[in-house]
Amino acid sequence: MPSSHRLLEFLVNLFRRRTRLFAVLALSVPLGFAGCGQLVQKERELLFRVVPGTASWYGGMPDGVVETDLPVAAGRSGDAGEHINAWWWPAASPDAPAVLYLHGARWNLTGQLFRIEQLHDFGFSVLAIDYRGFGKSSGELPSEETVYEDARLAWQHLKTLQPDPKKRLIYGHSLGGAIAIDLASQPGQQQQARGLIVESTFTTLADIAKSLSYPWLPLQLLLSQKFDAVDKIAQVGMPVLIVHGTSDRYVPSHFSEKLYAAAPQRKKLLLVEGGTHNNSMRIGESAYRRAFRELFGLDPAPA
Repeated sequence: MPSSHRLLEFLVNLFRRRTRLFAVLALSVPLGFAGCGQLVQKERELLFRVVPGTASWYGGMPDGVVETDLPVAAGRSGDAGEHINAWWWPAASPDAPAVLYLHGARWNLTGQLFRIEQLHDFGFSVLAIDYRGFGKSSGELPSEETVYEDARLAWQHLKTLQPDPKKRLIYGHSLGGAIAIDLASQPGQQQQARGLIVESTFTTLADIAKSLSYPWLPLQLLLSQKFDAVDKIAQVGMPVLIVHGTSDRYVPSHFSEKLYAAAPQRKKLLLVEGGTHNNSMRIGESAYRRAFRELFGLDPAPA
């Protein structure tokens, strides 16, 4: 989507500026430079590019969606009293499998409804959240640390909504895929979920930036936000479905091929011919359904 492209252009410009300074200050101080407060702040702003308010294409909350706020526990990152906003959309069948939906950068839940609707149409109950700093969730600026924490909080809530671990799945799109991989890689998580689905996702944030600038730049040293999905997916002990559109102009499908190669467990790579960064679930609907059956042994009834 154009917004994602602008985000990546901003990131590349930031990385180039930081690289020029890095060269001036010398290679002996990259980690200290990477920790510079103002630059880290700007990096997070440009990475998440949070758009406030309601997406222009949002047509309102569908019937059946329950909106709630989940309090962030004391001792986590951020200020006391923070919360994350969550949508729970149960399927028609009370016994339906449930999916935790983790979105990517820029748009809050009002901009994600079309993909949430597709998962619900597949027959899943869906729990979707806005990370702190997005939508109606509290907080001003997300970070890699806080979005990971928010995903884990939402996962604990999903356990109360769907107690059967064999009927729980984790789904992440784009940057949300890296967040989903982090969640799925946590110790003992393989006993807590049926599987992991990631779509239009990358290997590491540095790899994305290098693909848009110069491969030789030491961006992994300059970035405070790592989102190292490729190393973490090697720790995932549950079946993994990796989906990518072959016509994705913003995150090329070869990133998903690398994620697939690194995943150790039962896995499937679904390359959707002609799919873009945002529409692979829609145009690859039948292939998605087959993957649910073949990989997860699930065949949820259409909503």
